[in-house]
Amino acid sequence: MTKDFLLVVLNKRKNEAVTVQKILTEWGCFIKTRLGLHEDCLDNCSEIGTIILEVVGQPEKHEEMTRKLNLLAGVTAKLVKLEVEE
Repeated sequence: MTKDFLLVVLNKRKNEAVTVQKILTEWGCFIKTRLGLHEDCLDNCSEIGTIILEVVGQPEKHEEMTRKLNLLAGVTAKLVKLEVEE
């Protein structure tokens, strides 16, 4: 069995967060689990954010979502497939 994850790093979180959110909403049916992280909080909000997605469904859709995210300046996305025992 394969588990698919999409790792996303936003280097300019404040500039790209809204656009990234729109893309993730557009592809929401393929996102099973979402975890968002960023360093620091409150008065010292970091510009770097990390999103870990567990994606399901058609692999072609995962690749397309990854491609769209990578088109954004300051955003790096990578699809990771892990083989796990059932």
